[in-house]
Amino acid sequence: MATELHVPQPIPPVASRPTFADSARKIEPKRLSLSLLIALVVGSMIGSGIFSLPQNMAASAGAGAILIGWLITGVGMLCLALVYQMLSNRQPSLDNGVFAYARELGGEFLGFNSAWGYWISAWIGNVSYLVILFAALSYFFPLFGEGNNKAAIVGASVVLWGLHWMILRGMRTAARANALTTVAKIVPLLLFIGLVIAAFQRETFSLDFWGAPALGSTLDQVKSTMLVTVWVFIGIEGANVFSARAAKRSNVGRATVIGFVITLLLLIAVSLLSLGILKQPELAALKNPSMAGVLQAATGPWGAVLISIGLIISVGGALLAWTLLAAESVFIPAKEQVMPGALAVENAQGVPANALWVTNGCIQLFLLLTLYSSASYLALISLATSMILLPYLFSGLYALKLTWKGQTYAGHRRLQLRDLAIAAVATLYCLWLLYAAGPKYMLLSALLYAPGTLIYLMTLRTRQGWHFSGPETGLLVIIWGAAAVAGWMLWSGTLTL
Repeated sequence: MATELHVPQPIPPVASRPTFADSARKIEPKRLSLSLLIALVVGSMIGSGIFSLPQNMAASAGAGAILIGWLITGVGMLCLALVYQMLSNRQPSLDNGVFAYARELGGEFLGFNSAWGYWISAWIGNVSYLVILFAALSYFFPLFGEGNNKAAIVGASVVLWGLHWMILRGMRTAARANALTTVAKIVPLLLFIGLVIAAFQRETFSLDFWGAPALGSTLDQVKSTMLVTVWVFIGIEGANVFSARAAKRSNVGRATVIGFVITLLLLIAVSLLSLGILKQPELAALKNPSMAGVLQAATGPWGAVLISIGLIISVGGALLAWTLLAAESVFIPAKEQVMPGALAVENAQGVPANALWVTNGCIQLFLLLTLYSSASYLALISLATSMILLPYLFSGLYALKLTWKGQTYAGHRRLQLRDLAIAAVATLYCLWLLYAAGPKYMLLSALLYAPGTLIYLMTLRTRQGWHFSGPETGLLVIIWGAAAVAGWMLWSGTLTL
């Protein structure tokens, strides 16, 4: 493994600065193909969530409400996928959409916060994948317990740094490994779907179709399902994060939509077909991963073994995909002098080495913390996951701004109106998700955004002629004000993790 590091030369003024796409071609000639980009999208979305979906959905809804929930979520997330496709095609010069779209919307500080929140969400999510991975392995090796004891943490650390070594050998090598694990994780899901179809009972599916009275109104049931479905789609932006490394820019948007459709079909099939095997109360009472209980009821004990193996493969693949996404999400902002320049260092294979070291170092530290504070750890996972909703909202708002002003739409009024409608639906959906997450997590998330602002200010001090605008000052005050309120409420006990 090559270890020589190449430090970027001083970056010229923005007007004459070469794009990252140009510099990356010199470093790593082999680019990411359409199939590899699709695998990144599917691999990042399909992790552990789908294996718990039957129980999660049935816990508070009947078949009819679940159908409506998937319809609403499908439309909202499809519009978000189309937003990423549209922005990739309309603004091909913008690399790493999560960061670039927020920067174009409201300036560098907003772009930094979008990238910062996305990065934190990504690496803390990887901690959960490692814990879940070894909890699943405990089915075969009981010494790993719940996935957060000493034996599991040692094993998780070995896996973490093994992936680290693999990625340092080249982004394309890691992306190809992710593609293989994505195919491997889809196989048991397809087997599950086929076997459950064969055992499907229409009478079981139609029983209490609109839910038992104890579940509440259909509207309440639909709302509860939508809160579940949003989490299983996180990763839809995967291809856009890697836009600078795509062989063809047009493949970025194409991969986003194709990956979304594949994932949506798998999720709907798993959640709805399970209702034809077990009744809603029986599904709601299953232990997770609940797909194991469903398949065991349909085929016998070997079904649970199959799902446990599938979960291990799926989580391993998602861990690799999100390690790639996490490192890339801070690498591009560092190239643009919005994050510390040290994060822009690449090794001889064109891998963002320092960004990878910092990311995996944080994961390792948090793994050690899970030995002593598992309850807080689980709460922070929910908090970190909710943080990714803000980058989604910024992307939707930027698409709304672009289409409203008609930029890049000269002479194409009908196309502009179509994209404007898509951007409006995606933005409204993102706003609803923030509302559904509740003020608790939005308030607590400020505690994680606040330290990032200090890093941004220190980065600015290294640049000549830097300044902090009025709107940026206002955003800084809001972040620290919310963080102070959250800190006081935590100290007083009125707010808990």
